[in-house]
Amino acid sequence: MTWVIPRDSFQTGLDSGTSAPCLVVEVVVARLGLDSTTQSYVLVLQEKGGTRLLPIWIGQPEAESIVMQIHSIKRVRPLTHDLCKNLILGLGGSLRRVQITRVEKNTYYAELHINRGDNVVQIDARPSDSIAIALRLAAPIFAAETLLTSMEVDEQSEETPGAAATSDTGELSADQLKEYLENLRPEDFGKFNL
Repeated sequence: MTWVIPRDSFQTGLDSGTSAPCLVVEVVVARLGLDSTTQSYVLVLQEKGGTRLLPIWIGQPEAESIVMQIHSIKRVRPLTHDLCKNLILGLGGSLRRVQITRVEKNTYYAELHINRGDNVVQIDARPSDSIAIALRLAAPIFAAETLLTSMEVDEQSEETPGAAATSDTGELSADQLKEYLENLRPEDFGKFNL
């Protein structure tokens, strides 16, 4: 689903100085894995109901926090993202959405849109932290459409050795994700310099 949000509603815009609408797309967490070339964790977001992807390299603590939430693993004491959830709720707020707005110099930017009464507060945050908090509060995640990249998956009637077929849910297997990440080129990330 694609939403049009006026740029003046952003605390930080994708292209400052312009009032053209910005297209955003709802995304879901599709995969989390380790990039063997950089030894960094990669969180792959997928267009909800679509095939376009947004890979974001994240740190180990954030990766662990996301995995713990996905698998409903609870600690005795709250972790940082649990604390953020408790602060938002304890102060009478609700997380309306997370929005990944742009990438500059290899750094992704996101915003938490928090409702409190009749006001919506937009808070600058890292995408990894924002997603970890969104998962805890069951809030939707959106990304600027220009950040998503198209990916083609070859449909084969036979499974070739070392390559798994796409499941009925449209998710990628670990081997397909690895192959995709290995074949990423700078131009796959749109108009941004990486």
